[in-house]
Amino acid sequence: MKMGRLMKLCGVFTVLGAGLAACADTAEDSDAKQQAAQTWITMPDKSKLLEQGGDIQGIPADENSGETNAIAIDPTKTYQQIDGFGASLTDSSAWLIANKLSGEQRAELMIKLFDHDEGIGMSYLRLPVGASDFALSSYTYDDVPAGETDYPLARFSISHDKEYILPVLKQARTLNPDLRIMASPWSAPAWMKTSESLIGGSLKPEAYEVYANYLALFLEAYEAEGIPIDALTPQNEPHHVPDGYPGMRMEAFEQATFIKTHLGPVLEERGLHTKIVIWDHNWDEAYYPLTVLNDPEANRYIAGSAFHGYAGDVASQSQVHDAFPDKAIYFTESSGGEWATDFGGNLKWDMQNLIIGATRNWARTVLKWNLALDEQHGPQNGGCQDCRGIVTVNQQSGEVTLNEEYYAFGHASKFVKSGAYRIASSGMEEGALSHVAFRNPDGAIVLVAFNTAQTEASFDVRLGDQAYPVRLPAGAAATYVWPAFLPTGL
Repeated sequence: MKMGRLMKLCGVFTVLGAGLAACADTAEDSDAKQQAAQTWITMPDKSKLLEQGGDIQGIPADENSGETNAIAIDPTKTYQQIDGFGASLTDSSAWLIANKLSGEQRAELMIKLFDHDEGIGMSYLRLPVGASDFALSSYTYDDVPAGETDYPLARFSISHDKEYILPVLKQARTLNPDLRIMASPWSAPAWMKTSESLIGGSLKPEAYEVYANYLALFLEAYEAEGIPIDALTPQNEPHHVPDGYPGMRMEAFEQATFIKTHLGPVLEERGLHTKIVIWDHNWDEAYYPLTVLNDPEANRYIAGSAFHGYAGDVASQSQVHDAFPDKAIYFTESSGGEWATDFGGNLKWDMQNLIIGATRNWARTVLKWNLALDEQHGPQNGGCQDCRGIVTVNQQSGEVTLNEEYYAFGHASKFVKSGAYRIASSGMEEGALSHVAFRNPDGAIVLVAFNTAQTEASFDVRLGDQAYPVRLPAGAAATYVWPAFLPTGL
């Protein structure tokens, strides 16, 4: 490495915040440091949980030319930009964090969730607009007595959120200023719906305008609280109308009409820059976002499409991306639960389908469902009875359990920063190794890998002119980080 390039590395923070990297006395010493790959690993038997291992030194790739098993990383070939990894801050999650932990316990948990140095640095949250199936009650921001309406939105208020949701969000943003938020409504206020209830029904055509203004008021109210909303979906799971908690049917033609005639123009007229993201439902109905995007008048207001992972295959994200490559892809929901209790199996599913699968299929965000639930899988509001949060908060003791989703997502969220780009990683496509690579804004290279085989995998990671020999145990997840990679020739 030339001395000019060497000096640019001085003062670069290490990925885990261990302090400022000291400038080496000689170019040779610094080059050796720069070429080392830092490692973290999680084992399926929980013997290691996002545990840092020893650095891996690279050797000139031509000296290792006999190796056939290799992953090649190409930082010059970029794909989508990454907004972040995280979960949903439901009403239940925020209430537990704010009310069932002591100040010290809450501070410790928030650091573990949102701090990059001492935690996993979550950088994206999804926020229900009003109640979901995980809330202490069913509510919206403009509820009126049965039979009444409020078309002027005179009773609109986010006072409910000021008690514990907004304080938790503000604390999270203090720990991670890059934190972004997507808002998703489960239901419009009952008086706007055909069912006259938060449960069931669809949006009345005559309520399109007032609902667009309702959503705009929400965005403005949160902006006034210092919490800007990055993206908004018009409806959570528009093809699922639950009979026990808030929900609302919205067909593709209805979503396109609502966006092009009301929501898009209203946000534009009010100077709101929140992105509009469509669908927000399962992989198995790619025709829905394609239908909405095929409407040219709606298309001009749409930033992208969001997907859930309860049905279908992650490859449908690429189907939508390939049809509309100028529109972003978001992955916004999947939950763990008592239907799947094997740690290693859950780690495998999340790594293959979400952390690696969703990002290799163009996702800018990868989010789980509840950030926190209690020991009884609640508080519940009529929905899933055995869902699992990223963490479990015991209401009696305040004890916090970090679940498998915490470690799976930590393999990406701790190291892949907001604004990173997915970069090319290829090789071992026919093997049992899944992988994805990123380049952070500061130049750090991150490789996330998972060994799906029942035997240890032995392979090289090739980056620049170096080869890094790696052994990854069966069923293990690993992250490899080059904190300030500068390829030869830069």
